[in-house]
Amino acid sequence: MANFSKSNVPQFSVDVYQNEFLPEGGREVNAIVTVTSTGGGTSGRAASGAGADAGVVIMLDCSGSMDYPPTKMRGARDATAAAIDALRDGTSFAVVAGTHVAKEVFPGDGRLAVAGPATRGQAKDALRRLSAGGGTAIGTWLRLADRLLGSAEVSIRHGILLTDGRNEHESPEDLRAALDACAGRFTCDARGVGTDWEVKEVTGIASALLGTADIVADPQGLTADFTTMMENAMGKEVADVALRLWTPVGVEIGFVKQVAPTVEELTARRTEATARAGDYPTGSWGDESRDYHVCVRVPQAGIGQEMLAARVSLIAPDPLGDAPKALGQGLVRAVWTDDMAMSTSINPQVAHYTGQAELAQVIQQGLDARKSGDHDGATAKLGRAVQLAAASGNEDTAKLLSKVVDVVDAATGTVRLKAKVADADEMTLETRSTKTVRVKR
Repeated sequence: MANFSKSNVPQFSVDVYQNEFLPEGGREVNAIVTVTSTGGGTSGRAASGAGADAGVVIMLDCSGSMDYPPTKMRGARDATAAAIDALRDGTSFAVVAGTHVAKEVFPGDGRLAVAGPATRGQAKDALRRLSAGGGTAIGTWLRLADRLLGSAEVSIRHGILLTDGRNEHESPEDLRAALDACAGRFTCDARGVGTDWEVKEVTGIASALLGTADIVADPQGLTADFTTMMENAMGKEVADVALRLWTPVGVEIGFVKQVAPTVEELTARRTEATARAGDYPTGSWGDESRDYHVCVRVPQAGIGQEMLAARVSLIAPDPLGDAPKALGQGLVRAVWTDDMAMSTSINPQVAHYTGQAELAQVIQQGLDARKSGDHDGATAKLGRAVQLAAASGNEDTAKLLSKVVDVVDAATGTVRLKAKVADADEMTLETRSTKTVRVKR
């Protein structure tokens, strides 16, 4: 399959939502940039996307704890088999067993196999022979996945990682070094099964590798989750897309963050593209829409003046090796006015996502306070979270919060900490704290 055949490559649109009006002396400009790709492999018809241009490595925790209870290992094998069934013909793939070392389960020759009826059957046969034993060193799993994906001539490179425990057999520095080495080379979805794993480790892996993170508290839910993850991976059409931000002389970058479907800080991930432009990684795209919050500081100017504060473009590598191609762009403006009603108005999209970013932050702060025994701090932060979730219509997060606090008055954020909270409920809230809802337009 050709990388950018016109029949299935999505079209990108970039829409900017902002209040461009500033008071005299005003400098801060905020904008929500909505990026939408349509017409690719997963919109209203059978996905035609990844296939021959995609490589996927499934990293399966096979440490000793996966046998307690035995349903965990059985569920992981079944889920991996279902994910293999969801591979499109022609997709390159491999399965890695992860313990304190990483081992190729299939195909086992240092390269990826090509998905078809025969190789799917062989991979599932190999899965049946897997057993649990050993420790956990996730960095070694990621490095092996990187080597395997690098052996194939594909542009869409993706990993799926499952763990049930803490990364106890390598240092945090070793894991960070592995993530730094793999960042930008492949995307990775990470899942924690059960309740004995470390949320910050799993979400940190997904964040560094531009994937999703979630909890599967009951091993019986693994098959459905793995199938969905693989179907989403198969829907990706364009790899290594960057959000390019060009700013004129005198304009400073405040921050750049993804705010939907999850909050993801991108500011520190900038790589310089030209003298005035920098690229922020967004990973692979299929048919989907994401929102980004861009904040810049412009030079002071007088009433009636206006300027282009930033130009936002979507950039992807050219499949023929030529210069990167622009997939779409939008403009962020600044206009100085003495009309106070115009300059003090807050754009609804900016207000909404500012609240969603604060929601993710106060949930994390509240849970950290709760773990450290600071009940007053936890009550205040989680109460604010309840208030923000209710005001923004984030019903999923509101439900998760209600498992950790008793809500007295959602509108004012009045809550009481629950005396007993199930580990699964607390971990689910923490893992999903960055999920946002779209603004109602």
